[in-house]
Amino acid sequence: MRAILLAILILTTFSCAAPQQSTPVKVQNLSTQEFKRQRLGNKTMVVDVRTPEEFADGHLTGAINSDYRGGDFAEEIKTWKKNKVYYLYCASGNRSGKAAELMKAAGFQHIYNIGGYQALREAGLPTEQGMDE
Repeated sequence: MRAILLAILILTTFSCAAPQQSTPVKVQNLSTQEFKRQRLGNKTMVVDVRTPEEFADGHLTGAINSDYRGGDFAEEIKTWKKNKVYYLYCASGNRSGKAAELMKAAGFQHIYNIGGYQALREAGLPTEQGMDE
């Protein structure tokens, strides 16, 4: 009888201590048309993860630049708010995909990879040139 009670006590203790599973965060890939339909506001950030030189050649209006390859990105996201919505893009969607996964691992909740700059520009999204952030 003692063995049964001890077993029940142990099982109860471990079942109560088990961590609760939360819904895993997914990085969502958006087409240019889906991105155009999104409502951007003060709780959103558009982030160009290309190099500063690529950014200077042209970027989406209102985007900030955080160079994924140069190492700036990994440091800068430490200061960003994790509850904001982030839209990331690069030249082709590859770097922005990797940057999004880095953000996911860091605990960000709302991350969208919107692909490559050229496709976004061709879709008619507003762009500008220069280093204005």
